[in-house]
Amino acid sequence: MIRLKVVQLTYSFYQNEGKSLDVAEKELNFSMSKAYELYLYLLSLLVEIQKYAARRNEQRLAREQRSGAVSNSTTDQILASNKLLQLLRCNKALNEYIENQKAAWDEEENLVKRLYSDFIDSDIFGLYVDKADYSFAADRELIRKFYKTYICDNEDIDSMLEDHSLYWNDDKEIIDSFVLKTIKRFTEESNEEMPLLPEFSSDDDRRFAQDLFHATLTRDAELRGFIRDNTRNWEFNRLAVMDVIIMQIALAEILTFPTIPLSVTFNEYLDIAKVYSTPKSASYINGMLDGIVKNLHEQGIVNKTR
Repeated sequence: MIRLKVVQLTYSFYQNEGKSLDVAEKELNFSMSKAYELYLYLLSLLVEIQKYAARRNEQRLAREQRSGAVSNSTTDQILASNKLLQLLRCNKALNEYIENQKAAWDEEENLVKRLYSDFIDSDIFGLYVDKADYSFAADRELIRKFYKTYICDNEDIDSMLEDHSLYWNDDKEIIDSFVLKTIKRFTEESNEEMPLLPEFSSDDDRRFAQDLFHATLTRDAELRGFIRDNTRNWEFNRLAVMDVIIMQIALAEILTFPTIPLSVTFNEYLDIAKVYSTPKSASYINGMLDGIVKNLHEQGIVNKTR
C-alpha cells in the first residue's frame, strides 16, 4: 500500500507543475489517511447490512405479533445473528469510527437495500441456508463471499465512493483486499476489543513512506540520469511516463534503504507495473532495473545484489 501510494502521488506531482515539495508531502500524508478512512468505511458497510437485517427481522416479528400468523421466513434473522457481523457491530474501534464519521451508510439506504436483496436471492446465500451450518467458520465464510462477490468490483459502489472522495476510487481495489484480510483475522475467540488493521503497522512504516517519497522527488535528476544512461536518449524520451516513475521510485528505494533486499523491491514494483502501466511494462522494467543495478554495483554505488 505504501509503495503504491508513493507511485500515485509521484505521478500526480509531475502532472501538476508548480506544486511544491512541501505541498506534495502533505498530500501524501492526507492520501494515506483517506485510504485508511476508506478501509473503515467499507467495514462499516458490513455493520450496516447487519443492522438492516435486524430491523427487517424486528418488523417481521412485530407483524406476526399483531396478526398472530407466524411466517417461515428466517432470512433476516439468519443475517442479523451472523456471528461475524455481530462481532463487527460490537467492535470498539469500528464503533468509534462510525460514531464520528462524516459519510454514513444510512445516507445510502437504496444501495444497502439493493446489496441485501441481491445477496439473499443469491446461490451463495441459498447454499448456506441449505447446509444449515451456522458455525462461526461458516458465518465468516458467508460474509467473505458476500464481500468478494457484491462489494468488490461493484460499479455502483465505485461511483458512490468517487462522489465522496477523489482519492477513494483509486484505493478501492487494494482496500478491498485489506477488508477481506480483516474478515479472515476474526475468530470465534474474538471480542469487541479485536484490533483492526492499523493505518501504519509501525512508526517505521510511516517514516518509510515519507522518506521514500522525499528521496524520489529530491533526487529525481540523479535517478532519471541512471535510467537515461541505460537507454539511448531517444529511447528514454519514448518511455511511458508511468514506467519512468516506477523505475525512479524503485531506484530511490534501492539507494535510500540498504537493508531492504533487492528481491523485495523488484517484486513490489513489478507487481505495481502489471496493474498500473502497459501490458509489457513489467518485463521491460525488470530488465532495465536489473541492468541499472548491476552498473551501480560495479561503480560501488549499490552494495547489495539481486
